[in-house]
Amino acid sequence: MLTTLIPLFDGDMTVKAYSVFSRKTNQFLNPLAMSTGVNDGATTVPGLDIIQAMGLRTIGTDTEVFVPVSNVSIFSDIAGQIGSEPHDRIVILIDRTIPPVEMYANRIKELKEQGFKFAIRKLSVTEFTDYAPILAQMDYVFLNNKKIAIDKARIYFEKLYPNAKLVAGNIESQEVFSALKEEGGYQFYEGEFYRVPLTRGTHEISPVKTTYLSLLRVVNSDDFELTEAADVVGRDPALTVSFLKMINRVVKTSQITSVRHAAAMLGQKEMKKWINTAVTEELYSDKPGEITRLSLLRARFAENLAELFGLKMQTEELFLMGLFSVLDVILDKPMEEALEMIQVSNVIRDALVYKKGVLAPVLEFILGYESADWSEIDRQMVLSGMDGDKIYEAYRESLSWYKTTIVGE
Repeated sequence: MLTTLIPLFDGDMTVKAYSVFSRKTNQFLNPLAMSTGVNDGATTVPGLDIIQAMGLRTIGTDTEVFVPVSNVSIFSDIAGQIGSEPHDRIVILIDRTIPPVEMYANRIKELKEQGFKFAIRKLSVTEFTDYAPILAQMDYVFLNNKKIAIDKARIYFEKLYPNAKLVAGNIESQEVFSALKEEGGYQFYEGEFYRVPLTRGTHEISPVKTTYLSLLRVVNSDDFELTEAADVVGRDPALTVSFLKMINRVVKTSQITSVRHAAAMLGQKEMKKWINTAVTEELYSDKPGEITRLSLLRARFAENLAELFGLKMQTEELFLMGLFSVLDVILDKPMEEALEMIQVSNVIRDALVYKKGVLAPVLEFILGYESADWSEIDRQMVLSGMDGDKIYEAYRESLSWYKTTIVGE
């Protein structure tokens, strides 16, 4: 089974929810199971284990999680599967595979009485009328910006189902997001838009960011000096506090006397990795928090995938490739120009700018995985002979690492 989390934003580009997307069976290895639809006899809801692994506190105090169910798993013990997590933060997500008949309408009512919320997606305009008994119980309705006239659909739902909150989905650019936000009427926005620079090559880099970019150049150069990097960290209060907190977690001693001392105890390799991670966090601080999270998860996921891709000796470069994979978004510049501001190896540059080289397949895989492009992921797994369970574990460990190392829980 493979699972990923896709963010939903409010109008201020703050993540307010995540959708869990799962795939149980590789369609190329088991085409019969895929062709029979979602009625696979499942008695559990795929993806709920991710919620257990992360804990809802990790993703925010009020963030909701949209969890898809099948026409069978909707009848499973969903409350038992989420343990002590609050029901009102779980939004059960259905689509047209659950028909608008009395049996399902009654089950939805039962689950709503248990405190769960409901959302529906993938309905065509011609199905709106038939689904009236289901739509009347929905807390959210996803409207696909690319497949329907979303402005007309919005008016329709505002008139007939005023209690349902609308989610504008499949938004491909910042420009489309801005237009929909200006139009109003949507609770959340979902799509690729947050990973695309609004404009390219027109933004001045702030002095603070220039300092951080300089530090990245220092630690990624071939003649990187540990003491030099430690001195730069020591001149920045935010980095110093972050560094000392991290040291206290990983080095079991109270004898740290200076940033240089702490750096020496950590070692050059780990110091370089921490600086790249911490400085990137600070560099991204004026962007949506999801961008920082995305960067860090990509970095750890890429590192975890190294052995599966036969790149065990290049974990450090894979980590940096993931970390800097949204640098163009952060600086609102083309990737090639953004990478000129820091020091990266040619193999990282080839992957991020030209989509070629030994690291490029890992980046391509991660991008497909985080977008839940399961068909492409299945194809790559078959061609490479990769184990789906190991990939899933690599992703889960990335979430756990983020939770403990970055969030600090």
